[in-house]
Amino acid sequence: MIRQGEGSPLVLFHGILGSARMWGRVVPLLASTHDTIAPTALGHRGGTCASVQPARIAHVVDDAERLLDHLGLATAHLAGNSMGGWVALELARRGRALSVCAFSPAGCWQGTRDPDRPSALRGTIRVTRRGRRLLPLLAKSARFRRWALRLNAARGDRVTASELVELGRDVLGCTIADDLLDGQEALDPLESNPCPITLAWPERDRIFPLAEYGARARALVPGARFVVLEDVGHVPMFDSPELVARTVLETTGAVAPLPRDTAASGPVGLVSG
Repeated sequence: MIRQGEGSPLVLFHGILGSARMWGRVVPLLASTHDTIAPTALGHRGGTCASVQPARIAHVVDDAERLLDHLGLATAHLAGNSMGGWVALELARRGRALSVCAFSPAGCWQGTRDPDRPSALRGTIRVTRRGRRLLPLLAKSARFRRWALRLNAARGDRVTASELVELGRDVLGCTIADDLLDGQEALDPLESNPCPITLAWPERDRIFPLAEYGARARALVPGARFVVLEDVGHVPMFDSPELVARTVLETTGAVAPLPRDTAASGPVGLVSG
């Protein structure tokens, strides 16, 4: 777990196959305003071991709620990416959020599951497993980093070689990946927002493309503010930590929203990095 800063509590949740390290560049940008906490999720490398098999998203949410209890936080500002965005929204449903900033939250698929997304993530696991011995050498190449992170980043070369190696270890250290990818859960609608919510969608998201998933997310969380993040990929922390931090702080109220930000009822806006 990463923890820095002072102020009102802010908890950051990462996506599937990741760890708290995915927020490593963002935490210092938030720490001057918030007591910023980035935990590692249940069943992920460095997180709590799953005690129930198969593990489901509800178990990941339960584990996150236990963390809030352990930290003595009845409520906190929450932000999350992909699976972490889903976790943050579910915690808001449980009354644990002061605000939520969800970056490309998972669970916004039609029906129970979009079959293409698990296939892509399983492909990532297979490739990482096959190349794990060569990864420290290959990661030195900016071209390789762009290729390796092509699903998650618009500019994967902005991730350092050592960071990519740790990301690979996180992928291989996730013990509940198959459980979660086989699951049939989906995000249920939040018909009345329990707190201020921002849905922030990367313009160049290749996991949950904006044109398809943005509309679904807005229908599932109709009261949310919706913004599009310009020129970043599915894990925007890789491309622009500063843009991610600014978007989170707009949601917590620590900074004023940029003029081009829009409510969900208006046209989609672009937020520049």
